[in-house]
Amino acid sequence: MVSRLLAARLCVTKMAMKPIGRALLWLTLFAPIFAFAQIDPVKRDLIQLGYNQALEGHAPFTGYVFFYHNQPDFLRTNLTLRLALAPVYLDSEFGFVHGLGPNTDFAIGLAGGGFADSYNEIHGGTYYPSQSFEGSGGEISASIYHLFNPADQIPLNLVLRGTAHYSTFDRADSTSSTFQLPEDRGEFSVRTGLRWGGIEPTLFPALAMELSVWYEGQFRTHSGTYGINGDREVEEQSHLFWAEAALSYTLPKSQQNFYVRLTAGTSVDADRFSAYRLGGYLPLVAEFPLSLPGYYFQEISARQFVLFNANYLVPLDKSQRWNLGVNASSAFVDYLPGEEQPGNWLSGVGGGILYRAPSDRFKIMLDYAYGIDAIRSHGRGANSIGVLMQWDLRPTHGEGFHPAHPDRWRGWQWLLGD
Repeated sequence: MVSRLLAARLCVTKMAMKPIGRALLWLTLFAPIFAFAQIDPVKRDLIQLGYNQALEGHAPFTGYVFFYHNQPDFLRTNLTLRLALAPVYLDSEFGFVHGLGPNTDFAIGLAGGGFADSYNEIHGGTYYPSQSFEGSGGEISASIYHLFNPADQIPLNLVLRGTAHYSTFDRADSTSSTFQLPEDRGEFSVRTGLRWGGIEPTLFPALAMELSVWYEGQFRTHSGTYGINGDREVEEQSHLFWAEAALSYTLPKSQQNFYVRLTAGTSVDADRFSAYRLGGYLPLVAEFPLSLPGYYFQEISARQFVLFNANYLVPLDKSQRWNLGVNASSAFVDYLPGEEQPGNWLSGVGGGILYRAPSDRFKIMLDYAYGIDAIRSHGRGANSIGVLMQWDLRPTHGEGFHPAHPDRWRGWQWLLGD
């Protein structure tokens, strides 16, 4: 997550830069968002963009943009170079195909930049800028990907990754002077999982499936209290366990598409930095997007949860350029201690219009979402609008892969002045 990659902040201070200037600046900057759950075997140049705008209350900035470049046969036939670029963050990986045997790949990664470790405090439907803060960092990683069934059409992969990460924290302009920041710290983590199948990082994939189970352990060099009079704590170690089942299918005659996803997770000794955070409708913000349409992004902090997402697309014309999309999500949540709110069932719905270019290399969707159980000042219910865009710079038809680590997009909060 290398520390202070933008130490000079491009020689522009937050106080001096106007919001419109930040909006123009992010268009010129890309830095990495994701690590990946296997070596991507397909040459790709891909741009993805998503944005949510809440219509009630004051919400932190909610959006992502990234440029993904993947180059198999880089320098030599068994080396793959991956670069992911997003605002003020860079993520890279060198993958050695068959590096540890005929069915076992090996990869080393380097990532770093500004604001990826920032934290927004949202409690009971209210965003608290005075208790939110900026975080930057860097990391190195080593990964092993083993394929159990090379002769089968649906791959079964074992993923094992070790990561060393260092985070530093700073006050934002709105952070209260009485709010004590957490200590800068190192973190060592290990993630392992079994994945059968996989889903490409595209909007509304035509055909895909996945069954997977995961464990991640996080071990920190500094723990202890922070916040208002030490009212919150960084755990020395946290352990996360989760599983996912997903299916996307397109009906051959009508070309209607449905996508369903069931995700469940639990944890041991979770804190605000390791808890599951649900909310928003940004389907490509993470490998496991915990979407709740109409809610603020990461509004809900959970110790454990079960989440169901469903999306349905219906073509509106014979050429299938225009499509009507509807989606719904519902979750049962066991809140992180200190982040409780009335009610454990949370649901949201939404819909929008999707346009596809004739080549299917460009897609854009304008959507509306309603958070049925979201708490706001007037009671329950919240509205938001959003945009999702995908641009394939080259025609590709890949095997399936996933971005493996979420929310490296937070530099936008600084760039756009939230």
